[in-house]
Amino acid sequence: MDNPLARLAPQLFGEYPKSFIQLLDKITFPSDQDKESLKETLWRAFEFGNRHHEGQKRRSGEPYFNHCIQVATTLASWNMDSVTIMAGLLHDTVEDTSATIKELNDEFGQDLASLVDGVTKLSGIKFSTRKEEQAGNFMKMLLSVAKDLRVIIIKFADRLHNMHTIKYLPKIKQHRIAIETRDVYAPLAHRLGMASVKAQLDDLVFQTLSPDAYKSIVAKVKSTKRQREKIIRDYIAPVEKELKSYNIIPTIFGRPKSYASINGKMERRNKDFEDIYDVYAIRIIVEKVEQCYLALGIVHSLYTPIQERFKDFIATPKSNGYQSVHTTVIGFGGKMVEIQIRTDDMDDTAERGVAAHWVYKEGRKKTTEIDSNVKWLRELLEVLQNETADPKEFMDLLKIDLFSGEIFVFTPAGDLVQLPLNATPVDFAFQVHTQVGLHCMGAKVNHTIVSLNTKLKSGDIVEIITGKSQVPSYGWQKFVVTSKARNSINKYLKNMRQEESVKLGKEILEKTLRRLKISDANQEFIDSYKKFGFADIESLMVALGNGSLTVRDMFSKLRPQEDEPMLASEDENSNRFFDFARSKTNGIVLDGITNLMVNFGKCCNPIPGDNLLGFVTRGRGVTVHQSSCRSLPVMTHEADRLIPVNWNVSRKDTFNVRLKIVGMDYKGLLKNLSECIAGQNVNISSVDTKVSGAIATAYFIVQVSSNRQLNRLVNKLNKIKNVDSVERA
Repeated sequence: MDNPLARLAPQLFGEYPKSFIQLLDKITFPSDQDKESLKETLWRAFEFGNRHHEGQKRRSGEPYFNHCIQVATTLASWNMDSVTIMAGLLHDTVEDTSATIKELNDEFGQDLASLVDGVTKLSGIKFSTRKEEQAGNFMKMLLSVAKDLRVIIIKFADRLHNMHTIKYLPKIKQHRIAIETRDVYAPLAHRLGMASVKAQLDDLVFQTLSPDAYKSIVAKVKSTKRQREKIIRDYIAPVEKELKSYNIIPTIFGRPKSYASINGKMERRNKDFEDIYDVYAIRIIVEKVEQCYLALGIVHSLYTPIQERFKDFIATPKSNGYQSVHTTVIGFGGKMVEIQIRTDDMDDTAERGVAAHWVYKEGRKKTTEIDSNVKWLRELLEVLQNETADPKEFMDLLKIDLFSGEIFVFTPAGDLVQLPLNATPVDFAFQVHTQVGLHCMGAKVNHTIVSLNTKLKSGDIVEIITGKSQVPSYGWQKFVVTSKARNSINKYLKNMRQEESVKLGKEILEKTLRRLKISDANQEFIDSYKKFGFADIESLMVALGNGSLTVRDMFSKLRPQEDEPMLASEDENSNRFFDFARSKTNGIVLDGITNLMVNFGKCCNPIPGDNLLGFVTRGRGVTVHQSSCRSLPVMTHEADRLIPVNWNVSRKDTFNVRLKIVGMDYKGLLKNLSECIAGQNVNISSVDTKVSGAIATAYFIVQVSSNRQLNRLVNKLNKIKNVDSVERA
């Protein structure tokens, strides 16, 4: 730019700065818009940003605005609209200069101003390792993304350049930014289908956090490049020849996987670099969908496919819009290679995700493809905003939705339902409808009844059996994986626990005061809820019921000048702590407490005939143990949470007991054990046997009505030939 006047008005003289010209070369201008007008607008944004960042330097020593130009150039290479590119040029002006959102709005319009505002707010979020802080920050970010996806796309471009120049920062800051990139931005890029961005971020994180391992893999990939390229050519040549015989001219090339991906394979498989054959993937690009399947047939006719590694993402696209056919084949020298087959449009989508589907927004709405692409995000946000405020819960849900794989199952009517990997029939039920999930009592998979914790596989036909009286149980929390299912279950159980805790809190207060012989103080204690920071009496009772507040705590605060009344003797405590008014709950008689959840301790699995003791748990009702169980709390400060309980069962009631049987292994041992159990009129729920050398160990889960029946069974089993021991496990 030699002309001094051109410096003031380059649009009049055509002498723009070299960096601006390079940016223009990357931009794909829409055919229906005036190129010169757009160029003039872009220059105004360029000049505005350059002027406001003047004098600012990055840690590398280069002018700060160079970073903004790089961000805009990256956005241009992704074919983003002009407003987004200009927002890339100006994304740091509000945060790092005197410019304001109002100025941007007045100068460039509301659309650009809102994008810069979104990126500014996003940049202000500091991601902490503490879950509670992370939760709120994630929420803020996701909310901004849901409003306009271009915010996160600009942030991806910003983060890419920052990671490329991270070496100029202090080591501690490098580590923090790399961790944040790994845990936040790379998973989001994956979820939005931006595979190229994710791969770049993964490699940059890998280079920052594990520089030695990174250098080692780079060197090994480089040293084996010729050898591997020859292998790829050998695979490609026959496929290309066959396709051309059908008048199909494909684009076929070998594409190296990211260094981070290779390192991940080495770690997961516990193999050296030399043993990882699928460092390269062969990609076949054709024009039409039907040609993809023709190419697949040709590949399988030439090479041996590995059945379990075939995936058709064209018929069932991923939720992020990804489409392709994947197959892994064995060819020359027994070497495996992954082959991806897709059309040009599919390849563009696979690399750039939502950015590939972006349309110029001047006077237009977003495409339905973009909206559907973030359906998962909108659903997650709806769940989070409406049903939970627990930061830890939020983080769990977020991790599930961001990091899980996908499966595709069908309803009996043939409707496709997309679920995360390891999803169960309960997840499926909630995905169909919340009410179906809440009343799910059983399931059929491929027309066979299965347990509710069965892990579903792609292609399964799932039918849910419901019952009006069926409600979620705590056990469901252990195996559901979808955010919708987990959140709905938590919400239901939370409401149920609330009711239980209120009732239990009232009982604990009344009975404890009676035991302390100050029953007349009941109303005084009830009316003191404000003194303990509660909004109402119900909240106070919840705290007493779930154990976060004790009557003794209340006594100490309300009557600090008085000594706490002496407790009754242990015998009296056992017999009089609660004045028994018998009510049957799951075969158990509790003290004056009705409609309270009862759980049997899994540590001792009590059965009728065993001496029992109940422990009032925090928010989970009463857990019943054998009185001799080692898991029972014995500390003095927990003693007032122990309550006596009794059996109240009929002869028809049965209980599961796990037996461990050890003996010498011989042919027919399992048969003899099973016949012995059946001969005692005892049902077998499950059997698991293990043999080590000559010793056999069998685990039986049997259904008995009492410990008397169990003892008879144990005696009979001990008499079987070569059985050394039979014990309750």
